[in-house]
Amino acid sequence: QVRLMESGGGSVQAGGSLTLSCQASAYALTHFLVAWFRQTPGQEREGVAALDTGGNTNYADAVKGRFTISADNGILYLQMNTLKPEDSAMYYCASSPTLGSVADPLRRLEIYKYWGQGTQVTVAS
Repeated sequence: QVRLMESGGGSVQAGGSLTLSCQASAYALTHFLVAWFRQTPGQEREGVAALDTGGNTNYADAVKGRFTISADNGILYLQMNTLKPEDSAMYYCASSPTLGSVADPLRRLEIYKYWGQGTQVTVAS
């Protein structure tokens, strides 16, 4: 069983920074594909950043250069800099029991079998 718990969400001003954390396990982070997704009311959940078991990362165009995904000691992080109002959403961490690289990991929600409860990020303009 893989349990994921996000934390670190909150309200910040545009241009500010925030770091989200997802408590998992060292095993899950080294054997599973992990990723961050976000969703706003009425919208489809979208991929934000992914990290595969080979250490490769993928980012949505909207966050490239501003967000960084990383993992350490059983915790998955999403460092968010230069936040914009459009970044406001419920953020979820997710994992897929997949080894190696995965094509388009941010567009394949069906492969993620485990999800956290979500943490809200609100960026004021």
